[in-house]
Amino acid sequence: MTSLPPEAKVLTVSDGVHHGARVDEGGARVTERLERAGFVVVERRVTPDGRDEVASSLADMCEGFAGLVATTGGTGFAPRDLTPEGTGDILEREAPGLAEAMRAISPFGRLSRGRCGIRGRSIVCNLPGSPKGAVEQLEAVLDVLGHALALLAEQPTDH
Repeated sequence: MTSLPPEAKVLTVSDGVHHGARVDEGGARVTERLERAGFVVVERRVTPDGRDEVASSLADMCEGFAGLVATTGGTGFAPRDLTPEGTGDILEREAPGLAEAMRAISPFGRLSRGRCGIRGRSIVCNLPGSPKGAVEQLEAVLDVLGHALALLAEQPTDH
């Protein structure tokens, strides 16, 4: 039996990108890295910064979806960096080991407040807005995401 490749969605959280003042480099780099890892990226979306905007976008993207929802942006210390708060509003269960592994990847990771967790059959991972940082933190967990998604979908695993 052949299993289908895992699916992913990418949400860019940025006032600048939303208003057309900046190019979405973070979302593009995350998408590219996911595709190289064998994920099929089925949606890319942009939302402005803000707790309610992030929560609304994530709830919509997770609805009926079994896969990874990766966010990029809004995880830092700036006043409008509220991605972790919006994510927390919609998560049903936390996945702290993923967030811890992501933060441990580089010294700047310690400045990321990103969260990871589960909503329905989706895994949500907050990545930084920096394209380099987003890819680094994604790479820190790519090796376990397929297995985690299989467990969430109650598919047979080797573990």
